[in-house]
Amino acid sequence: MKSYKSVAALMLLFVVGVTGCNGEEEATPPPTFPEAPKDTKLYDTSILNDESRWTVNNAHDPAIIKTDQGYYVYSTDVRVAGEPKPGVMVRKSTDLINWTWVGQALPGIPEEALHWTGATNLWAPDVIQVGDTYRMYYSASSFGSTQSAIGLQTSKSPEGPWTDEGIVVKTAAQEKDRLNAIDANPIVDADGKMWMVYGSFFDGIYIAELDPATGKLKQDGYGTRIAARDCATADGAVEGPYIVYNPTFKKYYLFVSYDSLFEDYNVRVARSDSITGPYTDVNDMDLLDTAHLPQYEVGTKLLGGYRFSEGEGWIAPGHNSVLKDGDDYYIVHHARGETDKHWPYLHVRKMLWTSDGWPVVSPERYAGEREQNIPRSMLAGTWEGIAMDPSVNGQVQSVPYTLTDSGNIEAETGGGTWTFDGKQTLTLTWTESPWGGASTEEMKLLPAWDWERNQSALVMTGMNDHGIAVWGKQIEAASK
Repeated sequence: MKSYKSVAALMLLFVVGVTGCNGEEEATPPPTFPEAPKDTKLYDTSILNDESRWTVNNAHDPAIIKTDQGYYVYSTDVRVAGEPKPGVMVRKSTDLINWTWVGQALPGIPEEALHWTGATNLWAPDVIQVGDTYRMYYSASSFGSTQSAIGLQTSKSPEGPWTDEGIVVKTAAQEKDRLNAIDANPIVDADGKMWMVYGSFFDGIYIAELDPATGKLKQDGYGTRIAARDCATADGAVEGPYIVYNPTFKKYYLFVSYDSLFEDYNVRVARSDSITGPYTDVNDMDLLDTAHLPQYEVGTKLLGGYRFSEGEGWIAPGHNSVLKDGDDYYIVHHARGETDKHWPYLHVRKMLWTSDGWPVVSPERYAGEREQNIPRSMLAGTWEGIAMDPSVNGQVQSVPYTLTDSGNIEAETGGGTWTFDGKQTLTLTWTESPWGGASTEEMKLLPAWDWERNQSALVMTGMNDHGIAVWGKQIEAASK
């Protein structure tokens, strides 16, 4: 199979100009694809005890921040085939593609948090810059317990040294206190007020206003509950909250992770006009609705386990953060390789937005791609599609289909038609889709890097009119 390096070069021959009689209008030029990134060898046992070689390895619950010194990711203390070394993992990048190990931010678990929780490692840190000071919120707990604490450290540098500022909020392991004080995400709202969203399992997700001077809770108590699930059911987990504001749509977007950390972890999203909620999904269901059954229908699923026809598949992606970098958005999360789920890896993906203001994420990890207009002549060919069906637990397998140059969609089961806006949006209208029933999919195109096949590829991401996120990847362009 030809790589897209050769195909992209040939596209100059394929593009048909859309010119009038005066010849003034020009054809869309072929897009620029990313250069081949340096890939990470998966399941590399030679690096197990050499932290300096941990690039995207062992990156669990990653939180990202952009500074004038580069991009930094802070993550949970984990280690494949060994005991974790507590102190918050720190990695750095200049391009969101290549990551280098910085070290442990702290010398261990801060004394007050250790005394309260008895934790053996630190979880889910997040960092925000306030003036010339960096504030790091970390979590201390033990699995399955609400004897937990969120602490605060400050520094003048994203690499430290850090100064302990004590506990922000703590919860106890007793039945009347069901809130779990972990997974903090600090955020500044559109009016300049500071907040912290936090929580995991049990009583759900809360948001509380922070005192901008201290970085701690402005008022006593726990704040306002904004998301929850029925933990009595098998699929009742919700954790890892993260909020981002999109000024274009004037909405707050709450991202959370559902279900089992090692099996069917997946990322959900809902939005609100107010940072304190209510947060509703694309089907107008409230993330506080614990009575609705089945519970998996609440919250718009953006990302779950998947596998294309070639290459390594991924399971249990989740606990994300979001980077707004100028006009560009990126989702940052961990995922586990399907061959050995004990290995968590750092993933960064481009995030795009539908016309009605919902985030969708790229089917491929970020390699430097940028949004560009795509010639219509590149669209026909063989594709693979994936639907992030919220009813499906675990890994979803891709399904092949063909886009014909005449505007038809052909699949083993089902078919339909497609149209193109001449820029970046492809609309697939299925009379019967491979994932069941009639649907219309609004898809955004990206010239990306195919990590599974180690070559350039045209991909697309979007959402159908049932609120299900859908991916596509071109496997072979139609011959001309």
